[in-house]
Amino acid sequence: MTAPPPSAPKPLSTAEGFVLGGIAACIAVTFSNPAEVAKTRLQLQGELMKGGFEKVYRNAFDVWGKTWRNEGVRGLQRGLAPAYAYQILLNGSRLGFYEPIRHSINRLLGWSPTEQVPITSLLAGAASGAVGASLGNPLFLIKARMQAYSPALPVGAQHHYKSSFDALATIFKAQKWRGLVNGIDAAILRTSMGSSVQLPSYNWTKNQLVSRGILPSNSVWTYLLSSTVSGMCVCIAMQPADTALTRMYNQPMVKLPNGRYAGTLYKNPIDCLWKTVKTEGVFGWYKGSTAHFLRIAPHTIITLTANDLLINLYRRFRYGHN
Repeated sequence: MTAPPPSAPKPLSTAEGFVLGGIAACIAVTFSNPAEVAKTRLQLQGELMKGGFEKVYRNAFDVWGKTWRNEGVRGLQRGLAPAYAYQILLNGSRLGFYEPIRHSINRLLGWSPTEQVPITSLLAGAASGAVGASLGNPLFLIKARMQAYSPALPVGAQHHYKSSFDALATIFKAQKWRGLVNGIDAAILRTSMGSSVQLPSYNWTKNQLVSRGILPSNSVWTYLLSSTVSGMCVCIAMQPADTALTRMYNQPMVKLPNGRYAGTLYKNPIDCLWKTVKTEGVFGWYKGSTAHFLRIAPHTIITLTANDLLINLYRRFRYGHN
């Protein structure tokens, strides 16, 4: 008599997925934030300038070295506090809402909720990322400005805030709610592009490794390899929009006669991408791409690996199985 097949793991609720995804992302951002600082400064270096300008930083490693010498650990970890809060909102949404949205789209189109369909996976990834980007926009805004600030070797516009609360208060006092949603269109574009490939590429790679018998489903190596592939896909898909977002967030603002504020350099992310490529060439979109990969690869690996491990631990603790 054969034993009955093991029951499928109980699916997590949206709230459980949100909390666990947020914790996993906070673990990751602690390690990836210095690369984000380097990426931000490299993306702003030579903004809307043709070749021949004097570079403050040569590459990501040069940014780290100079920042360490002039600003210490505080400089390398600029923007870490809002980064934590942002990651909870962004990745909590991205990891927590992805499966419910994917299941809903599958049902709407007549597929099984659990079936891995590429198009619905992409749509769910983009939608969950857009939700997270919208919720976390004020935090990403101040994070980018705090990371760009350097009292020793500044590049781009400089915004000096004493703390995250001071940044939010300063922006709100000057521009009210409009200031806190500044750049949200660029944030949605960036995050939707990254999210549309992050989880689908991760799940596809993991399914291939398991279904082909290369690695077991609960192996840490499965999580690491799948998240490495996912990180590469995210970096390629997101880099131009990421550059546009950094520049949109950091550009100087001016008050118009009607009382509203507008950026002095760019109207929207498409305008930013067009002006960048027209002045700096297509490589202007990919400034800081090495630093971006050094940030996104470990961040994606740690986030997705930690998320799977946390889910397994949580299920064992609450339900007694994986």
